[in-house]
Amino acid sequence: MSSPAGITLFSFSGKMKVLHLSWMAFFITFLVWFNHAPLLGVIGVSLGLSASEIKTLLILNVALTIPARIVIGILTDKFGPKLTFAVLLFLSSIPCFMFALAENFEQAALARFLLGFIGAGFVIGIRMVSEWFPANELGTAEGIYGGWGNFGSAAAAISLPVIALFFGEAFDEGNGWRYAIALTGLLSLVFSFIWYFNVNDTPAGSTYFKPKKSGAMEVTSIGDLILLVLMKLPMYGALALLTWKLSPNGVNMFSESSILIAYLSLVLLFLYELAQTWKINSHLFSQPVPEIHRYQFKQVAVLNVLYFATFGSELAVVSMLPLFFADVFHLDMVYAGILASTYAFMNLISRPGGGWLSDKFGRKKTLLILTVGLALGYFAMSNINSSWSLTLAVITAMACSFFVQAGEGAVFAAVPLIKRRLTGQIAGMTGAYGNVGAVVYLTVLSMVSYQEFFLVITATAVLGFIVLLFMKEPKGSITEVHEDGTVELISVS
Repeated sequence: MSSPAGITLFSFSGKMKVLHLSWMAFFITFLVWFNHAPLLGVIGVSLGLSASEIKTLLILNVALTIPARIVIGILTDKFGPKLTFAVLLFLSSIPCFMFALAENFEQAALARFLLGFIGAGFVIGIRMVSEWFPANELGTAEGIYGGWGNFGSAAAAISLPVIALFFGEAFDEGNGWRYAIALTGLLSLVFSFIWYFNVNDTPAGSTYFKPKKSGAMEVTSIGDLILLVLMKLPMYGALALLTWKLSPNGVNMFSESSILIAYLSLVLLFLYELAQTWKINSHLFSQPVPEIHRYQFKQVAVLNVLYFATFGSELAVVSMLPLFFADVFHLDMVYAGILASTYAFMNLISRPGGGWLSDKFGRKKTLLILTVGLALGYFAMSNINSSWSLTLAVITAMACSFFVQAGEGAVFAAVPLIKRRLTGQIAGMTGAYGNVGAVVYLTVLSMVSYQEFFLVITATAVLGFIVLLFMKEPKGSITEVHEDGTVELISVS
């Protein structure tokens, strides 16, 4: 395992080198994934896009991420984070360059749809960090990885308009955005090699445990198999919702016949996934798994619900908060955007803070407290109106964001402690639920007032608290088996 020394942020050797390179890789994925957001205005003018087409680009950018996180989780567990992250960064540079070179809406739409895959990169580093850090440091390490990497979206908002302006003045005023977008693609391409040649999947002497079978998640009881199938339904529901948004009833990007084909494809994909799940787990009906090798899938289900409420609400609120401040307090959009960015800035300390609290006080207790704070925070935001002082409103949003992002850190402090060889797949499913939450919340926002939107999130946080009562605090050890049949016990407490 990793060295006994604790987490020393200014070290760049051993496990700390792996942690720093991991958050940098994740940072780049979010930089690329959200590189269009701060430039949408100029991109729209450059390509002659309508308001509907701009909204469609936003939808397409997240459409592929839900299934991608599941797929990337499977690939990470099978091939290891070293190779998987390198290939993802390398291949994702291609649609990034495609977007930079797009001449019309169709080309831009295809590139943004494909770039949804890079949003799954987060899953890979969760497994990598879990291999290098012991259980008593894991929450803090995963929190640093998640919080600092997640800052890539804020970095895009801050830096890319400036870069676009520089290139616009230096070369071609109308195409400055293309250079800025292409630069993020080049960074992804270069870092794929830096990553591959500077990390290993495990510390020297440690074993990288892989799933016994690939293609679907393993569970260890019949009840867990039923729960696994049930937990797949909301993901397909979210994909169906995204499809509906692209239909003539939504932004009208595709015809009715194309949408019917898309719905049929989702049904066939679900049936295929059910068949794969049965293939991997059908032995449970004839050959029960010995108690020592079991894990409880309900742990995964609980964390899925909590990430739905935390990361799902973060993605949704980050998208709407500038407009919320502008509408409620009658602000200029630029000023409103700057104020709203304080919500995302909290990631730098909040997510590591949630992981550290989990290491120090326990996973379940920390999550319970943070979920209460989450519910109270959004309830407070539902009461913000023009009679509030702007300062108090911003402070309320920042306080709420602390509980949201600390909750995310606490969720992924627990994810790697369930079943080591399935960590990528568990992280993939939990991460996908964050995107499902964002789709649901943003759909709700399109139908209700700001106040009702925040109250809906409050209600899901309360539901998360109730579900959390069924979670068991990770204790003891995870049992994994080497290829030669010897058993290794991996401490989780």
